[in-house]
Amino acid sequence: MKSPWITLLFIVAALLATWLAYAPGLGGGYLFDDFANLPALGDTGRINSVAALARYVTSGTADPTGRPVALLSFLVDAQNWPADPLPFKRTNLLLHLLNGLLLFVTLRRLGRVLEQDGRWTIGASENDIAALIATTIWLLHPRFVSTTLYIVQREAMIPATFILLGILGWLTGRSWLLHGRIRRGLIMEGTSLVLCTVLATLSKANGALLPLFILVLEYTLLPAPLLKSSSDAAGWHSHVRLRATLCWSAAILLAAYLFYEAWVGMAHGIGYRRWSMGQRLLTEPRIVWSYLRELWFPHPYSAGLFNDAYPVSTDLLHPWTTLPAIAATLVVVFWAIRRRRRHPMAALAILFFFVGHLLESTSIALELYFEHRNYIPGLFLFWPLALWIAGARRKCDGALATNATPHTLWRGLAGSAIIAMLWTMTWINASLWGNVDGRAAIWAALNPGSPRAQVTAAQADMKAGHPDLAIARLEPLLQIHADEVQIAFNLLSARCAMGGVREADLVAANTALRTTHDPGALIVSWYDQMIPYVKAGGCSGMRLEDLDHLASEGVNNPLFSPGRLQDLAHARGAIQLAQGNAVEALRSFDDALRYDPRLDTALAQAAQLGSAGYPEMGLRHLSTFDRLPAPSSQTAFGMSAIHAWVLARQGYWQNERASLENTLRADLANHP
Repeated sequence: MKSPWITLLFIVAALLATWLAYAPGLGGGYLFDDFANLPALGDTGRINSVAALARYVTSGTADPTGRPVALLSFLVDAQNWPADPLPFKRTNLLLHLLNGLLLFVTLRRLGRVLEQDGRWTIGASENDIAALIATTIWLLHPRFVSTTLYIVQREAMIPATFILLGILGWLTGRSWLLHGRIRRGLIMEGTSLVLCTVLATLSKANGALLPLFILVLEYTLLPAPLLKSSSDAAGWHSHVRLRATLCWSAAILLAAYLFYEAWVGMAHGIGYRRWSMGQRLLTEPRIVWSYLRELWFPHPYSAGLFNDAYPVSTDLLHPWTTLPAIAATLVVVFWAIRRRRRHPMAALAILFFFVGHLLESTSIALELYFEHRNYIPGLFLFWPLALWIAGARRKCDGALATNATPHTLWRGLAGSAIIAMLWTMTWINASLWGNVDGRAAIWAALNPGSPRAQVTAAQADMKAGHPDLAIARLEPLLQIHADEVQIAFNLLSARCAMGGVREADLVAANTALRTTHDPGALIVSWYDQMIPYVKAGGCSGMRLEDLDHLASEGVNNPLFSPGRLQDLAHARGAIQLAQGNAVEALRSFDDALRYDPRLDTALAQAAQLGSAGYPEMGLRHLSTFDRLPAPSSQTAFGMSAIHAWVLARQGYWQNERASLENTLRADLANHP
């Protein structure tokens, strides 16, 4: 583009178009992991002091780092909980636009490398057009709706910000170094790489990939300079040493960590997953190619958050696509490495994409499939297409290539059609995300084999006053997935809403609880809802004794961790307390502590005993905690250890305990 003002106008228009496409989704509420992460804003009171800030920032449990930078970003929108979801979504969208702007600047900088390379016919105008088109495609791609409008996935967006800033800083330092400003260039390179890697990693672990992304850039698009003097040689050798020290060291450490995770998974198994480490490693190449298909051939709707039914590869031939996916991955990566100098943009897009999946799509035992994992790997994926649309090509292709290239008008129409199509798809998808009442049913229809999708739709049916629809949805699904406790528990809730539970439903729930894998927080949340409901007689055919029997059967599940066993023991104590059997409730609460002795659990259960009118037993429960060994879940490193140190330093739990004990003693004195 001939004028920088025209360039600015077009990028502003792209950002505005993206905002308008996403606007229908800003009205949607919280979802799933939002409820698991955002309530930390109010766990220890309103965040209005340095002490409260320290407790909150160190409270993260995802990754060894706890993602404190991402947690800090949520304070922009709320300092307490519950909170309005709109500010969170609006900030996510603004962050997406910022990342698009940074991507545009980065692509322009990289395009200048092509401008200076005599092998390419590309000028400043073509460079700007290509950067604008690639950025707009990335901004408007419908597969990133599930990242931008899912509040908690800000943790996947902030690393992209720091990765792009790190790349820009590295490019700036490299340019200074090659122009003779050696010290300034090396400082800029080193500072940008280290600082942005640290900040990106403290947002989410895949931020640690920044040094590898720099290596991809260095070995594909960024050429070695022609050394004309000893000063140039000294500067370049310093650059190479810095690259080896920082980037290659990080690559070696990361490779060692991934091999270690694979070995641990192979040797000790992954009891809380429904697949083995070997099956994961066989399945992920198929998933990565599925990502690529969705990115290059998108459609308005996708699986979204519901990928729990993705078929696992049991060996190289089952399903048959396993071996071809592995082979295709190796061939494409090998081609990109081998042809990186002749086809640098394609090699950059390919290697950046696959390197971007190293952490989340290899040996770390995360869930198999999530769309948001493509947010960073897809940054440069559409740049080669944009360069073709803008008219960039190799000079050595000669007149034959020029004649074979479609007319500029047709390329422009193709680019406009792609952008218009993506805008429409993103608007449709964002409208679905903003449709709180209807999205569960649509997601269930798009994912008929997903237990999570069907349970979510069944919960929406019950909330709308249609438990019969929920039963019709869940009952046949439970016959297929007999070990899915989320289906069995929600079927019981739907039966209660319809008037009564059958004996067969209780038997199915017992079977599911004995055989299910880790159900997360489902046990506690479901029992908290059902105990008062059943006690009040709201569910014919179900008694508190049935709930207690169900919890006691779950203890026999060999797949349950100490934390899940604690949840079951706690549920039994709450049931027995509702029955008026304080002695048995105290015994169950004590058992819950023995599974995982934690002071916060002891305080919560002691308070529950006191609120039920048994303050003396609450005090006895705290004495039981004092006699137990240190918590088995206590870690020697990572953010959890730092959080424990912060709480100890502030005397937080000691103060909470003293306050509770004073309350219990006062109640005991007033009502012996």
